[in-house]
Amino acid sequence: MTYSQLFEPLQVGDLSLRNRILMAPMTRSRATDDDRVTALQARYYQQRASAGLIISEGVHPSIDGKGYNRTPGMYNADQVADWTEVTEAVHEEGGLIACQLMHCGRIGHSFNKAPGARFLAPSAIAAKAEIFTPKGMQAMPIPEAMSIADIDTVITQYGDAASRCLEAGFDAVELHCASGYLPAQFLATGSNAREDDYGGSLDNRLRFVERVLDALVSAVGAGRVGLRIAPGNPYNDHHDDNPTETFSALLQRASARHLAWVHAIRIPASGIDNLALARQHFSGVVIGNESFDAAEANAAIGSGDVDAVAFGRYFIANPDLPARFAQNADLNPLDKRSIYAGDGEPGYTDYPFLPDPEVSAKP
Repeated sequence: MTYSQLFEPLQVGDLSLRNRILMAPMTRSRATDDDRVTALQARYYQQRASAGLIISEGVHPSIDGKGYNRTPGMYNADQVADWTEVTEAVHEEGGLIACQLMHCGRIGHSFNKAPGARFLAPSAIAAKAEIFTPKGMQAMPIPEAMSIADIDTVITQYGDAASRCLEAGFDAVELHCASGYLPAQFLATGSNAREDDYGGSLDNRLRFVERVLDALVSAVGAGRVGLRIAPGNPYNDHHDDNPTETFSALLQRASARHLAWVHAIRIPASGIDNLALARQHFSGVVIGNESFDAAEANAAIGSGDVDAVAFGRYFIANPDLPARFAQNADLNPLDKRSIYAGDGEPGYTDYPFLPDPEVSAKP
């Protein structure tokens, strides 16, 4: 079977993609204790540079924004230097890479954060969920309700992080506005009980995300900004009384800002068709994500449901995923035990590539 739609080039804002097989953002928990990436991450992303676009793992824009164990940051010069090695490695292979900015807000635990780091959220409402830490699973704490000054500071931190992304050689940035993280916390009625300009009405609950998007656009240009959404996703105790209304309005405002893409995660159990919602309310490129195989992705692009598809688990185990799709080759099995745990190459950079046909043909 051929998957011709997957291999069509695509213009995404300012970026020219060579195919529509994107690498989804995936936390792998292999950064250093001071939130830095190393040559290991440079190799990991370089191996997968045949994707039309790599969207990096979630990267926190400030110390306070970190929630998970061993995730990387983009808030100081050392991290810019480290990430520069990653982007250069990807570009050497002709690839493109975007940095996903992920402020976790109330999601996290002090065991995963630097000493003194704050838990900031729209309201002092704890997420009724547990999170993995070096000391095992832990309940999440009650966060601090952000002051107006805190909100202004965090928005500035997002813009500064986007500028650092550009300095580090990233081709674009993506705002993580899903999975119950800080932007989604402002949108949702279940986590936002504010009574000021950032809570209550839909317009007010949209205000924080709009201001963050404006900061990102100011830093890197609208043609290099994407938005990730997952309406109806209950992950991390995320609840909104009317997610269709909330995200329809958000998508319209993202469209008015001429963002490069919207990255929509399918949540069939929610009863909301997130791909159709994005297509209806956003005029730019729509990227689909979650449990596509090659045939379904090819068909979804061919029907116009999406413009490209981001693959996650497939790319973990198959660094040469586009080549495998092109050749109808078998896929490497995924070692689920090593998705988040481990040091060094095992389960990270040691998945095999297809044999080089020229080398294989030699006696």
